Amino acid sequence: MNLDARELAATFDLEKLTPEFYADPYPTYRALRETEPVKRLPNGSYFLTRYDDLVAAYKNTKAFSSDKKKEFSPKYGNSLLYEHHTTSLVFNDPPAHTRVRRLIMGALSPRAIAGMEPDLIRLVDRLLDAIAAKGKVDLIDDFAAAIPIEVIGNLLDVPEGEREPLRDWSLAILGALEPVIGPDAFARGNKAVEDFLSYLEGLVARRRSKPGNPDRDVLTRLIQGEDNGERLTEKELLHNCIFLLNAGHETTTNLIGNGLVALSNHASEKRRLIENPALIKTAVEEMLRFESSNQLGNRMTVEPFELGGIAMPPGTPVTLCIGAANRDPAQFADPERFDIGRTPNRHLAFGTGAHQCAGMALARLEGAIAISHFLARFPDYALDGAPVRGGRVRFRGYLSVPCTVS
Repeated sequence: MNLDARELAATFDLEKLTPEFYADPYPTYRALRETEPVKRLPNGSYFLTRYDDLVAAYKNTKAFSSDKKKEFSPKYGNSLLYEHHTTSLVFNDPPAHTRVRRLIMGALSPRAIAGMEPDLIRLVDRLLDAIAAKGKVDLIDDFAAAIPIEVIGNLLDVPEGEREPLRDWSLAILGALEPVIGPDAFARGNKAVEDFLSYLEGLVARRRSKPGNPDRDVLTRLIQGEDNGERLTEKELLHNCIFLLNAGHETTTNLIGNGLVALSNHASEKRRLIENPALIKTAVEEMLRFESSNQLGNRMTVEPFELGGIAMPPGTPVTLCIGAANRDPAQFADPERFDIGRTPNRHLAFGTGAHQCAGMALARLEGAIAISHFLARFPDYALDGAPVRGGRVRFRGYLSVPCTVS
């Protein structure tokens, strides 16, 4: 460990990040993992970077709470952003989390996801036809971002003519989850929740009067609830519909965009996948590990806990750095190497334990179909200028990736 790395770890502050960090956070993550893996930040919270420590926090729901009411109250005040993020599935503990997750998982069964594959293939191939006609494209706007919006729109059976605002609403709401936000980002996020709720109220009213097929229409399934009479409240229903879009939108966009850029930057692995298309499943797992779409998770201690010899009293905020854990050499051999055939690959891109991503099977399917079909159609695609990062620490992806295809 050289002095520069020690300095990186010693001066790291999640609330004061540098442009260099946003461009490439991994040297900092490595420095933290090796010198201060349980890093106390200036605001009194802790930042965890070791794989085993993250797994311990994820799986110990008795000591580590996902409830964000205490943490988000000073950040959002009495706002719709606060109401949304404290009602969503991901930011709640059992039994509320268990009840909502059970209803959502019932709508995302393996059978239901398998039934989505033909429509997903048609969507991807239609986008590829449009890309072929243009020649010069943006991998994000023209491809990666278009796929999850349509998939989630289909899941909730949002009429196609009403889907245009969905992406901007999602970006604004998720942007407000960054560690530090200014008044403009807060206002955009709050307005997005307001507009999204207003739209959903009308959509839910229409669906109540004319239900869809609950085997394919997640919104109908959530409205009708379980056979035992279990239902979501109206507030839970609306906010978890927003959550479904947000959870499935930016992270999947990032998976596809990050994956295609990683392949472009690693020519031998790109050629390997083109020559061995059956590797697409392990390739997607490596893309998730190497450049995790979601880099950070959060917990709050609710009872005394000790980690790495450091005692944490109840009420201690803890940040789980997925991006660092997924490159921990204690878990992954040669972790800085991009290896599309890596096995085993027990990455934490979807978390683990009770809060493991409910939509991970769908995300994997979207990533596999999008990337494999893109490669088969455009094996010689090439970046046409520098990709533009999204400027976020929590969600790591690109705003723009100019590309040429032939």
